[in-house]
Amino acid sequence: MAHITLNQYLQQLANPEERCQQILEPPYDEMVAAHLRCAFAVANHDFVEAYKYQTFVVQSFLRAFQAHKEENWALPIMYAVALDLRIFANNADQQLGKKGKGKVGDMLEKAAELLMSCFRVCASDNRAGIDDSKKWGMLFLINQLFKIYFKINKLHLCKPLIRAIDSSSLKDEYSMAQRVTYKYYVGRKAMFDSDFKQAEEYLSFAFQHCHRSSQKNKRMILIYLLPVKMLLGHMPTIQLLRKYDLLQFSDVTKAVSEGNLLLLNDALAKHEAFFIRCGIFLILEKLKIITYRNLFKKVYLLLRTHQLPLDAFLVALNFMQVEDVDIDEVQCILANLIYMGHIKGYISHQHQKLVVSKQNPFPPLSSVS
Repeated sequence: MAHITLNQYLQQLANPEERCQQILEPPYDEMVAAHLRCAFAVANHDFVEAYKYQTFVVQSFLRAFQAHKEENWALPIMYAVALDLRIFANNADQQLGKKGKGKVGDMLEKAAELLMSCFRVCASDNRAGIDDSKKWGMLFLINQLFKIYFKINKLHLCKPLIRAIDSSSLKDEYSMAQRVTYKYYVGRKAMFDSDFKQAEEYLSFAFQHCHRSSQKNKRMILIYLLPVKMLLGHMPTIQLLRKYDLLQFSDVTKAVSEGNLLLLNDALAKHEAFFIRCGIFLILEKLKIITYRNLFKKVYLLLRTHQLPLDAFLVALNFMQVEDVDIDEVQCILANLIYMGHIKGYISHQHQKLVVSKQNPFPPLSSVS
């Protein structure tokens, strides 16, 4: 028989369900038939149809998976069908979006519901021994769900999944690749929740344990780790930024270190599109308070006194071309810095002065953030 392509074979096979029923037992016949139809749709770049048949593949697989009590040999199959489901759902959403049909993220949301069904089967497997447990599939599914929830902006749905892993005895036993992905997404979530110390811990783990050849992934982790590190007072080197092609951060780093508000505003405006696309623009905006702190520390070092006139800070802000600022706003900025622990001192309204501690008036950022 001459060699033919899969597409040509599928075109000749008018009814794959009938052929599969002759060879395979249920539900494998439905699963393979749906897979063939899905492959045909992918070959024709019809991802809406591909997603539809991939849902049948996952549903059929799930019935078989549940029937295999105290066995987990089918986990690699689950990984393959779950990954395809998410990819086809994403592509289907894009195709529908181009045609102006459907709600954005609708297919991904439905795919997440199906993946949650797989997760429940894995999480509820309490009968099997540890080697044969389906619980080994939990982290892979959670990572797929994280990718969907971040894409459709429903981060609150991550909480129960994080709790499930935190309470799992296997959390440190999963493959390093899966743990790196998990730490990356939980670190990003912590960053958006303004829990910067946890974000630093999780993202640092992901960066340090990401495979050295995965430059693209290491760069992606750094995009979120760098703002977190900067908020905690750790500035990246120019060599690191150059190595990972992240020179968009170079002026931001320089501005924050120097307390240069003018340069910071320019740097954020210059690379605004990149920062917004990465979802970190508002996090970088928080660096302004650190930049105020570093600028005001310079005022303290210049005047060499523990009683600093508020006018001196006003002059510094005017020098940085901060417009429409008056003494009341200066007091507001200083009050915020004192409240956040960036300055140890108090404002004397009677004498219009900032009175700072004689010991360590500007504590290290890592000790207060």
